[in-house]
Formats: sequence, C-alpha cells, structure tokens
Amino acid sequence: MSSRQAPRSREVSAGAVRPAGALPRVAVVGAAAVPGARILDTIARAARASGDGRPPVAIDRDRGRVATAEWRLVDPTDPALVRALRDVDIAVWVAAETDLESALRVRPTERRDLVVRTAQTLVTAAAAAGVSRLVVVTSAKVYGATPDNPVPLPEDSDLNGVRDGGVVGDLLAVEEVIQDARRVHPGLSITVVRPAALVGPGIDTVVTRHFEAPRLLTVKGANPAWQFCHVDDLASGVRVVCEQDLGPVVTVGAPGWLSQEQVESLTGMRRVQLSEATALGTAARLHRFGVLPAPASELAHALYPWVIDSARLRTVGWAAAYDNETCVGAMLESIKGRHAVAGRRVDRMDAALGAASAAVALVGTAAILRRARRP
Repeated sequence: MSSRQAPRSREVSAGAVRPAGALPRVAVVGAAAVPGARILDTIARAARASGDGRPPVAIDRDRGRVATAEWRLVDPTDPALVRALRDVDIAVWVAAETDLESALRVRPTERRDLVVRTAQTLVTAAAAAGVSRLVVVTSAKVYGATPDNPVPLPEDSDLNGVRDGGVVGDLLAVEEVIQDARRVHPGLSITVVRPAALVGPGIDTVVTRHFEAPRLLTVKGANPAWQFCHVDDLASGVRVVCEQDLGPVVTVGAPGWLSQEQVESLTGMRRVQLSEATALGTAARLHRFGVLPAPASELAHALYPWVIDSARLRTVGWAAAYDNETCVGAMLESIKGRHAVAGRRVDRMDAALGAASAAVALVGTAAILRRARRP
C-alpha cells in the first residue's frame, strides 16, 4: 500500500483566486458516485500528464475514493456550493442516474425535486463564482425511443422522451433547467453531454437490469438497435469537452450498434416476444400497482432504437476505447449473479420462474414478487 496520503478535504469557505495563465481547473460535482469518480480520475490523470500541479476539485456530500483530487465536502443543493467553485473554471455534473437501487428507495416526486434543485443550485453557484463553462451529463434517452427514430439520431434532434415520473422525466426536467440557464446566464457556457446506455463496473440502470432477466423481452414487429457507452469512454469524452468548446450538445457512445440477434448471440440469452400493446399495457398496470420499479415508458429503451453518433467528438479526434461487443461483455461481468424480472431484483429461484413463458415474464411478475416478499 502506498504511504502517500490523500489531499485533505478543504473547508468550502476557503475560496482561492485563479493563478494568471494557469490551465483551466475542473471541478466534478457529485464526484463520489461511479461516473463522477471515473471522470474525476480521468481529468486528474490528464492534469498530471500536462504538468499542471493543481489537482482537479472533487465536490460531494461525502468523500470518494479518488485520492488525486482536492475534496471539498458540501451538499450540491446547498447555496454554499458557490464557495467551493470560487477558483474553478469548468464544472462537471453527472445528472444521469446510475444507481437504480438507491433511486428506487426514494419517492419519484422527491427524486425529481432533488435533481432539479441540484441543477438549479449548480447553475446559480457556477454563474456567481465566475465559472466559465458548465458540463452536464444527462442521457441520449432524452431523445426518446420510438420505432421510427432515425439510426443514428442527429445530436440536435428534438427531445421526445416521455415526461413522466421515471428517470428519463428527471433528465428532461434537468434539460429544461439548463435551457433556462442559457437565457438567464448568457456568460456561462453550458454543454450537455448525452451518452448512450451506460455500462461498466458499478453501473445499475433500467437497461442493465434488462439483461439481468432470464430472457430478453421483445415486441412483435420491433427492430431494436443496441448501443452502449462504457463509463470510461464517457469520462474520456467529458475530458475532451472540458478541453475544447464543442457547442451546446455532445453525444457519446460506442460506434455503430448491434441488432437484437447479435445481442442474443453475445449474451447467450433467448427472447420472449409479446405484442406491443400487451408488453407496454401490462407494464403500465404493474407499475401503477407498485410492482414494477419504473414506468412503462422506460421499457421502450429496451425495445426501440435511440442510437447516437458521437459526431462532434469524432471531429476532434476522440474515439471510443470500447466497441459495443466489448461493452456487452463488461455489462455482463458487472451484473454477474444478479437476477431481475421486469427491472425488479428478485432471487434466483423467482428469476427462473420468470423465464417460463412470456406471460410469466410480465403478467406473472406481480405474483412472483409477492412470493419474493414472503419471509
């Protein structure tokens, strides 16, 4: 074990002045969470490689694992955040939810309120602290997943995601805050980064849970196009965005996409197929009864395409280190030993029951989960 001690956390009241001629200093807000930590580590490595003696700033309620950063402990919804950003040039925040287990413990209205307050506080604090650029990571899910989506979607496509109580609705609410901020704070440059389906160690989302199921749900007549983004590629993409102004919207993901048949071959999983009306209708009813953890609208992202192109990043030489096939392997490794039916974690026996038929996969989920709750 190294004897080198990690930098101590600073009191947020100690606002420093930017040294003249220094390289831009980056702060990662929410740096203790998995994607924030990967971004922080990537930026710290880049700073050391450039000879910049100042470590990036890590901001969160609790200290995370990245030792090569200067930790400033503050609640991102607290107006005191402005003091933690005083000597920062670029602030990065990952709004995308990558810890579904924790998110499901919070009522949807409370979760929405928290993410919106975080966005509003961050925008206000960044503008007041003199931060020059704000980088906010949402998701390409905000474009919506529909059968007639072009493949790939242009980065300037309309945001057609469903505005309900799900995590996509949360991200659309964040996007609205950002859009308002561009008008209210014209001196603050804001870039929104929209990744494809995130995978990697510690990533838990509705999409990854789709692959924890015994079989892959499909709907008749649909033509899914699977695209992923490894969390390390998100981190390298955000680093490039911090180094270069690529405009208001940047998408990031592995090149190309996989067909349903390719995904089934890579995972060794078989499909269950329902009509669209049965799949979405049943999912909506089960969510209404509190059985399914996410609204039926979230299911669309496992059924229909929402592929992006990473066009702006590619124009400046960025390339993903992980292709879609490798991303699938990384995802399978990260979910090993976990079992879910319709997005909700169950034990192995109940998951096996869920594989019996298409009817059991969705319609029978309520009975399976009642059984799982028994002592």
